[in-house]
Amino acid sequence: MIRLSRRLDGLEESVTLAITARAKALKAAGRDVVGFGAGEPDFDTPDNIKDAAIRAIREGRTKYTPVAGLPELKDAVIEKFKRDNNLDYSRDEIIVSCGGKHSLYNLFNVLLNEGDEVVIPAPYWVSYPAMVKLAGGTPVIVNAAEGQGFKITPGELSSSITGKTRAVIINSPSNPTGAAYTAEELAGLAETALEKDVLIISDEIYEKITYDGFSSSSIATVSEEVRKKTVIVNGVSKAYSMTGWRIGYTAGPVEIIKAMGRIQSQSTSNPCSISQWAAIEALRGPQDSVEAMVREFSLRRDAMVKALNSIDGVKCPKPQGAFYVFPDCSEYFKKSFKGGVMGGSVGLAAYLLDEAGVAVVPGIAFGEDRCLRLSYAIALDNITKGVKRIKEALESLE
Repeated sequence: MIRLSRRLDGLEESVTLAITARAKALKAAGRDVVGFGAGEPDFDTPDNIKDAAIRAIREGRTKYTPVAGLPELKDAVIEKFKRDNNLDYSRDEIIVSCGGKHSLYNLFNVLLNEGDEVVIPAPYWVSYPAMVKLAGGTPVIVNAAEGQGFKITPGELSSSITGKTRAVIINSPSNPTGAAYTAEELAGLAETALEKDVLIISDEIYEKITYDGFSSSSIATVSEEVRKKTVIVNGVSKAYSMTGWRIGYTAGPVEIIKAMGRIQSQSTSNPCSISQWAAIEALRGPQDSVEAMVREFSLRRDAMVKALNSIDGVKCPKPQGAFYVFPDCSEYFKKSFKGGVMGGSVGLAAYLLDEAGVAVVPGIAFGEDRCLRLSYAIALDNITKGVKRIKEALESLE
């Protein structure tokens, strides 16, 4: 009999990836499915970035690189932090990994011992609690109410911290809500973390995707003292539509970065060399493609929010960043279909996929069962078609 590790107890597949895979399978079988599940831009990677990758291949840059990333890429990351965030880092404070998810996985494994706690505001990205558990830690979930913009307060953070707390995760702009903290709100959280001697993990993967004049801030900019107690995780996946290239990077205290390098040296080794050269061009090259993508996302966001709020019983806040909406659809949980009731976000998501051909992600995967997550990283005509199907499917329930 094959015996598996106890670390797998209770560990489930990423719900977002599972929904996306199921929608693709239905499409492959000939079903017309509108997919709102994917967490990736539908735009192609910009040509200048692809050209840089092709040059790297032709120039034979296809060998191993240093485990923690090319020096040239580290320098590009350092330049980015200075240019965009007015933050100063050195090469030994930077590590490049195989995507933002890999960066976080390495980080938790160097930080956590059995029983260490990590404060995670909910709604949260689906993989945070799972990765904490895999590293032997304990997720401490703090519910951020919709009424306060899906953001936690310094008081809520303070009351969730115990003698076992190792870190708090701040994701701004947020997946799944699109909520974003102001500089003043971040300063309040940073002060609390300093008082309690808790490390701050700042997931800034959506920092460039913001709307209505809102400018994303890094919590590390609050003060030099805060910078030294903050680990920033970012990458090129979302801003440059490079999800498949798998390049993420981390900036933080030297001892943490070195430890992440030790783990990486015994697991993946370096990230893909070609992707690293492409990432250098992404960070150093023209940024107009990012701006164009964000303008289009803003139009799609407005259309989706308006359409969803036109459905009786659905309440959809307007996000400040990222490319997701997180509407409250709980009014329909008591509705029945084929002799059974929806019961929650899982049942409603299954109903919409099976009966309406619309793929959404149940909110329970993000720690909030009242809601569904929909991505507007798809064409506007598909948004219109998909939300129309949702409306018709919901109105047909008894």
